[in-house]
Amino acid sequence: MSSLKKYDKDFLHGLLKDMLLIRRFEEKAGQMYGLKKIGGFCHLYNGQEGVALGSIRALDLTRDYVLTAYRDHGHAIACGMDPKGIMAELYGKITGVSRGKGGSMHMFDKERHMFGGNGIVGAQIPVATGVAFKSAYEYKLGKTKDMGVTLCYFGDGAIHQGAFHESLNLAAVWKLPIVYIVENNQFGMGTAVKRVSAVEDFAIKAEGYGLEGRTLDGMNVLSVYEGVKEVVEESRKTGKAYLLDIKTYRYKGHSMSDPAKYRTKDELENYKQQDPIVQLKSDLLEAKLLKEEEFKEYDNQVKKIVQEAVDFADESPEPPLHTMYEDIYAE
Repeated sequence: MSSLKKYDKDFLHGLLKDMLLIRRFEEKAGQMYGLKKIGGFCHLYNGQEGVALGSIRALDLTRDYVLTAYRDHGHAIACGMDPKGIMAELYGKITGVSRGKGGSMHMFDKERHMFGGNGIVGAQIPVATGVAFKSAYEYKLGKTKDMGVTLCYFGDGAIHQGAFHESLNLAAVWKLPIVYIVENNQFGMGTAVKRVSAVEDFAIKAEGYGLEGRTLDGMNVLSVYEGVKEVVEESRKTGKAYLLDIKTYRYKGHSMSDPAKYRTKDELENYKQQDPIVQLKSDLLEAKLLKEEEFKEYDNQVKKIVQEAVDFADESPEPPLHTMYEDIYAE
């Protein structure tokens, strides 16, 4: 708690407010899915807010990049994407960030360097490695003053994919500025990590490719921020890749169709005691850097933003029929 003194108050309040925005957005998305306003797959981020917020706050999105998997609403909000466009995308409306063609798993914003949102397990890992190659190549050609760093997120279920191992090998050989982040929420769909992985400490896997691996507490947003900031700064200077095993927990099932009966209520409640929003709020209150009334005001503000996003999605038109033939080839 004493470490809070080194941060600007606005920065800390921004973390708290944006984590709260992600939480309220996901709660509302779950409600809208239940009302059948959202179709298809939908993977919520409740509980993991500290990972996306803490890590993306360590970036400069004018030169750095973000690629993630299908549980991507939180990363999109952390990158500064408009909740209205994200909700409209969930609805499949033409005003969505991917014109209603991507849905929950394919949030994308070229201007903010948010390159998805990918629906295939682990598919974003080699793509992100290619983005890091582009950054390193431009730097070597003298087109940039320093290297942009790519953050590549994936779940613990993706780490046994061949693409993961091939990508880490290339990142080490070619000295690519990339940070691979395992959002280790303890379950690959409904299967616990310990049942499918011979090695539960994923940071160890980095050694096999001559890289450095680290483990971070994903339920503490400041621990994530500090840990990611350190490796991003080093990667930007040296082109050194890292593998981070960020321990977190999802409160909901794998997707909206998963009742999550493979875990106990006690386990779920135990993790909720470590909630990243509750932790930061508690620390700020104790340090007298936050008042309860301010928190309530933030909560009211984000609820209003989320409701406006729902209203926007409700009122937006469906994509015209002819748009199904568009966005197939890049011009």
